[in-house]
Amino acid sequence: MSESNVRVEHDGPFTTVTVDRPKALNALNTRTLEELEKAVGLLARREQLRGVDALRAKHFGALGHRVMDALAALPVPVIAAVNGFALGGGCELALACDFIYASENARFGLPEVSLGVLPGFGGTQRLARLVGKARAKELIFTGDMIDAQRARAIGLVLEVVPLPQLLPHARATLERVAKKGPLAVRRAKEAIDRGAEMELTDGNRVEQELFADLFETADRREGMTAFVEKRPPTFTGR
Repeated sequence: MSESNVRVEHDGPFTTVTVDRPKALNALNTRTLEELEKAVGLLARREQLRGVDALRAKHFGALGHRVMDALAALPVPVIAAVNGFALGGGCELALACDFIYASENARFGLPEVSLGVLPGFGGTQRLARLVGKARAKELIFTGDMIDAQRARAIGLVLEVVPLPQLLPHARATLERVAKKGPLAVRRAKEAIDRGAEMELTDGNRVEQELFADLFETADRREGMTAFVEKRPPTFTGR
């Protein structure tokens, strides 16, 4: 029986999902996408999770979009920790996360035009929203590969760190987030993601609704009581 291309490791409230196809530079083929789809589906049903450090062309594209959309829709923070090459589908996988940390030797690119196609897993949409239309067009039209520092300079990558610090750095961020109210973090992510697709007035309305909803929670009462009592809060996610 062949080994899996995707490794899923749980450590308390944190989960690490690793694409493991070193001989193919972690390229996303049909099998890998199907394994990712299954892994993300299982994560979506993990209630205690606090963070996650196309066949014929049409079917393949649809599969890729399902995976990326499911990853983007996870209600908890999802950080991409990129080491080595993130090209094509690998870059689109990173783009579906909330933000990206990269090692110093990471490389990014959407080279699909060199094959006579375009990025088909959401890359044309997510990259433009992240770095702007003109920069996205430059990267996609040329198919150029850029290094981690350049990716950070254009806003694709949030931070660049030495490889030994990459996963610890992502984990440290998630640990800081995990100390906050889990319902508040989930609603904040929802407000940002939904609002990004709306006019400002509509986005503000979404924020107001989610803000009001949180006032009915035990976590809100605990958070504000702990603040007044000058002690760390104990959140329960309710």
